[in-house]
Amino acid sequence: MGRAGRLLAAIVLGLVCTKVARADGMKAAMLLPGSINDQSWNALGYSGLMKIKSLGIATAYSENVPDSDDTASMEDYARQGYGIILGHSGRFLSAAEQVGPDYPKVQFIIGGGAGGQAPNVMSIDFNNAEFGCQIGVLAARMSKTGKVGGVYGLEGLPNIVAQAGAFRLCARKARPDITVTIIYIKDMEDAASGKEAALSLIANGADVLTGKLNAAMNGVIAAAKEKGVYATARSVDSIATAPKQVLTALVEHWGDMYGAAAADAKAGHLSGSFVQYGYATADRTTGANFVYGSGEFSPAVPKPVVDELMAMQKTFAAGGMKITPTREDARGGS
Repeated sequence: MGRAGRLLAAIVLGLVCTKVARADGMKAAMLLPGSINDQSWNALGYSGLMKIKSLGIATAYSENVPDSDDTASMEDYARQGYGIILGHSGRFLSAAEQVGPDYPKVQFIIGGGAGGQAPNVMSIDFNNAEFGCQIGVLAARMSKTGKVGGVYGLEGLPNIVAQAGAFRLCARKARPDITVTIIYIKDMEDAASGKEAALSLIANGADVLTGKLNAAMNGVIAAAKEKGVYATARSVDSIATAPKQVLTALVEHWGDMYGAAAADAKAGHLSGSFVQYGYATADRTTGANFVYGSGEFSPAVPKPVVDELMAMQKTFAAGGMKITPTREDARGGS
């Protein structure tokens, strides 16, 4: 598609699904791959946009953006004078790299990306490997069958590789006899596909499930509740849905991460780097944390396991352990 075609597509897309809050001064726009009401990834992105709005920056967003419209949508917002354009998924990085050079005064921020392009295309994320490692240890310790599983999408995306690969690596380190099976689904938003994959894992003996999906994560939680197995979640809403099955929710602090990047851009400081948050950056934000009620883990998790997970946090914070998963570690299958 040529540039004119991309712009026309972006205009049509904007008429369909863009909501705008008008105000004077700097404006920020966010592209989301799914619905802001998914109680998962896209809802988290929207909460980050609201953090930016609280900084006195006017906001707009487009939800359910098809892959084919990534570049056109970014270009359209840039032409409209938005000084900050956010893509809430690593998939938007390539589009930002294409559009960025044509709009050098615009800060492009990719949530979940793993790279930057000077001077104005940056990525931000939390350390998926650290948290994925803890989930792997938790799953291994809580499994009675010796089989655990994960359901993911976007196979090969760096933050998926980091979390899924660390899940497998650390589960095996904690319990060498564990069987770890990973299934990839095509649509991060399809709850039915998420549930089908989860049920397949359960049928093969997995009694602890995890995943990194958007609305499709609701299907994983539904399967865990239906079959009475444990799972980790991406939203505290899932705890209310299945309090006996959910061991913890990994809550991502996109408000803190996006807010910090937007404040810098508002001050005129553009970035073309990859910024990653984790336990070692707790003075600013860890980027994510485990939540269950007023604590971090379900009462079903024995205290020795909780203590082990807390000790891991301290080790990560001190730089005493680094996890570097490969695509082979994150492969589908057992």
